[in-house]
Formats: sequence, structure tokens, C-alpha cells
Amino acid sequence: MTAGLSHITFITHDLNKMSRMIIDVLGGEEIYSSDTRQFSISAEKFFMVGDVWVVIMHGDSLPSRTYNHVAFKTDDTGLARAKLAIEKLGLEMRAPRPRIAGEGQSLYFYTPDNHLLELHTGTLEERLRVYT
Repeated sequence: MTAGLSHITFITHDLNKMSRMIIDVLGGEEIYSSDTRQFSISAEKFFMVGDVWVVIMHGDSLPSRTYNHVAFKTDDTGLARAKLAIEKLGLEMRAPRPRIAGEGQSLYFYTPDNHLLELHTGTLEERLRVYT
């Protein structure tokens, strides 16, 4: 049995551009950069986004976009702030899926490497409550 999430790794063709997105949009804090040292399969950087350890590693972009995504929790203020940062960075937003009242707000956007990320204001408990 697992004890929870350890970390999330995204492969990116541009570590600096992805770093800027993690810091400006997700409010992440860079805590490590391999720089010229390489302990893993490629150059990498570590971030803390809230209480989630996010890793970015240099490599080829995903060849296509899908609905596979990672959702980060936020509140209404954070959602509005992130939208401005996404627009400033020129990232593409995806239209949200249809929602029913009470399940929270979402903002979906693609990284430059075709990863789909979501910022979501709701909780599992809230969603289950409105679904029943």
C-alpha cells in the first residue's frame, strides 16, 4: 500500500520556460537545480508547489495533447491570479468541461510541452456531495 503522492515529474524541452510557468502560474518555489551535475537521466529542477514536490527534466515534448492531466488545488483568488499569469506567458487555455453547481471552478492550460494542467477550487468532498 502506498502512503500518498511522492512527486510528479514533467519532461520539458526548455527547463527555463517550464520553471517560469511553475513559479508564475502555480506559485512554485525552486528548491534544486542540477545545473552541470547530473544524477538522473537528464538535467532537472525540483520545485515545491504547495505541499507537492514537482520535478521537471529536460527531454522531448509530448507528441500530442490529451485530457490526461494533473490538477492543483487553489481558491478563487489564486485562480484569477493564475489566469493573468497564463495569459502573460502566452500559454494556451483549454475550455473547461461542463460543470454542475457546487463542484468547484477549474482552469485548464497546456504547458509548452503539451502537458495539460488544471487549477481547481473544489474538493473531493464537495464533488461527492453534489454528485449524490
